[in-house]
Amino acid sequence: MSDYDSNPFADPEAVNPFADPSVQQAARGNRQAGLDDYNPFAEGNQTKPAAGNTGQTIPPPQSSPAIMQPSSDPPPYTQTPAQRVDTSELERRQQELEKKAEELARKEQEMKNMQFQDRQNNWPPLPKWFPVGPCFYQDFSVDIPLEFQRTVKFIYYIWMFYSFTLFLNFLGSLAYFIVDSDGGATFGLSILWLILFTPCSFICWYRPLYKAFRSDSSFNFFVFFFIFFFQFCVCVLMCLGITDFSVGWINALKTVGPNIGAGILMCVVALFFSICAAAMIILLIKVHRIYRSTGASFAKAQQEFATGVMKNEAVQSGVANAASSAAQGAVRGAASQYGTGGGKY
Repeated sequence: MSDYDSNPFADPEAVNPFADPSVQQAARGNRQAGLDDYNPFAEGNQTKPAAGNTGQTIPPPQSSPAIMQPSSDPPPYTQTPAQRVDTSELERRQQELEKKAEELARKEQEMKNMQFQDRQNNWPPLPKWFPVGPCFYQDFSVDIPLEFQRTVKFIYYIWMFYSFTLFLNFLGSLAYFIVDSDGGATFGLSILWLILFTPCSFICWYRPLYKAFRSDSSFNFFVFFFIFFFQFCVCVLMCLGITDFSVGWINALKTVGPNIGAGILMCVVALFFSICAAAMIILLIKVHRIYRSTGASFAKAQQEFATGVMKNEAVQSGVANAASSAAQGAVRGAASQYGTGGGKY
């Protein structure tokens, strides 16, 4: 060792302690057993100990993946009532939508057909030999939307019931006049109400409501509300019979004692007027709810009224004539003033 430390450039084989054959053999055996024979990808691989160990192989550690095992099996799946889908309601709605689509298609086709031919009035349904023809066109299935047809028909039936009640009022007033001479004024007014209220009620509150639902017109809705409320008040007065205005409960109860037949007929008339008043107030509330749901307003009614007035041919011609007269008057005034001034100068 002293020579090795003193002369590092000497022959290594002469003084190298690792040149011993036994040491070299042990080094080669350790390298072959520990490195050459080790395959990390082989199945069941085991590492060999280095040289100088007992010669026993150390097995690799056995490890399992960290998977949590459930303590118990999950309960079986059961379908709750909330998860069940009821298709009957969906099918019913689909049928309603298909029905409405068919109705709209039919109306559209009818409107296309009507573009090539004028509408002929069909109400009142009078025979052809009658000297006066129908005055209005009325068709609920064509003019009125499907969701409002029932309401408009109900209004039409109320008008018919009210007209029939006026006819009964005429008969009751005649019976009242026969049994009591003081009923002459009531009988005369009953003739006037029958002749006046029957056509006026159709024109003044039924037709405006028909037009309102046909074209969604706020102005016609307002006309209906105003006149129909007045009609309701008149019907209440006829129902009560406070004065000789009509045959009502008061006149009927007074007549039952002297004459039972006339009194019963007058009570029937008063009952019919009561039914008319009740139906009118119910209908008025219902139509008002429909009107509010459409988003209509008084401003829209004013706009429709102004637009309708300006579209009227008579109004347009009157405005044009007034504007022309005003322009001509202004020109003549200016010409006369200019001529007078020129004469002064």
